[in-house]
Amino acid sequence: MPKVNPEIETFARIKVIGVGGAGTNAINHMIDSEIAGVEFIAINTDTQDLHHSQAAKKIHIGKNLTKGLGSGMNPEIGQSAAEETKAEIQEAIKGADMVFVAAGMGGGTGTGASPTVARTAKEQGILTIGVVTKPFSFEGQQRKKIADGGLEELEKEVDALITIPNDRLLSIAGDDMSFKDAFEISDDVLKQAVEGISELITTPGIINIDYADIQTTLSDTGSAFMGIGKAAGESRAKDAAVEAINSPLLDIAIDGAKGVLFAISGGDDLTMNEVNEIATIITDSIDDSARVIFGTIRDTKLKKGEIKVTVIATGFDTIIQKKPAFNAFTSKKEEASVTDETPVKRKKPVEEIEEIEEIDDTDDDWSAVPAFLRRGGKK
Repeated sequence: MPKVNPEIETFARIKVIGVGGAGTNAINHMIDSEIAGVEFIAINTDTQDLHHSQAAKKIHIGKNLTKGLGSGMNPEIGQSAAEETKAEIQEAIKGADMVFVAAGMGGGTGTGASPTVARTAKEQGILTIGVVTKPFSFEGQQRKKIADGGLEELEKEVDALITIPNDRLLSIAGDDMSFKDAFEISDDVLKQAVEGISELITTPGIINIDYADIQTTLSDTGSAFMGIGKAAGESRAKDAAVEAINSPLLDIAIDGAKGVLFAISGGDDLTMNEVNEIATIITDSIDDSARVIFGTIRDTKLKKGEIKVTVIATGFDTIIQKKPAFNAFTSKKEEASVTDETPVKRKKPVEEIEEIEEIDDTDDDWSAVPAFLRRGGKK
């Protein structure tokens, strides 16, 4: 057999940067979960926290500024610390094609340093995705204000931003769930976002999704939706698709998205009708003119009879904010409103797709293919 050059490997180089205490905790969880094909970097002002990081590369920022004692919930110190150590950050992320910036908003280092880290990646032409959490309401209005300011700054510096409000953990937490377990779920959601996107690149597919597809969907798009659904049984296609587009832990809904990438992972028993059903459920929720990229993956890690649906959506003219799962500070008037529509400015217009001439669907098997795929032509 002829040799493949370069030897088979991840052609897109992916790095995950955990910034601050929540960010380094999140990448520890990712490392424990053995996410394949990515490199991990931990960045913090707190040397004690950094010492416990499992990342192969650790960067202590603000050595002169904080003396290793953290930023004291002051994002200005976090920002200054990152600027002080910017050259080392630049060197650590050099050569990456995609960078995830994982952090918890509301503290000093994660909130203040994350925008600088993201900007450093963007300056090198790297596709940069923010994956962050927002604090619980019970953590107080000051932390919420810090988090909101940090999110505003971070969104300016990333291509796409996925936000998980910790309040939504309460929607899935049972009465007996411990505080520790709740935060582990938060880490797991961050892990799923990183793993869900990176797997699309690192795992070969029957209908393949590559780095260029991810770049097309996420580059300069602002707020992003990402959902993952798994299901087995007779209605697995419907159940997995519905779960993916209705994630209880995300801050926004998929409605009106103008750029959508979705992948279906399963075994050899995945049927064409199931693909059609999943595609229909997803595309019914998005803008009629949306650009849709689709792939299928044979995933041997899934349980027998199980399928997984991964959905990434971007290009929102209006963000549909989901009703908070729980908020001790929400007024009764606010509770009565299911959604709030917030106009947002997209970073770039969605690319128009030239309509391809329709073909004759005389083949019964071919007619089971979703309409948006049939436009591509029958091979």
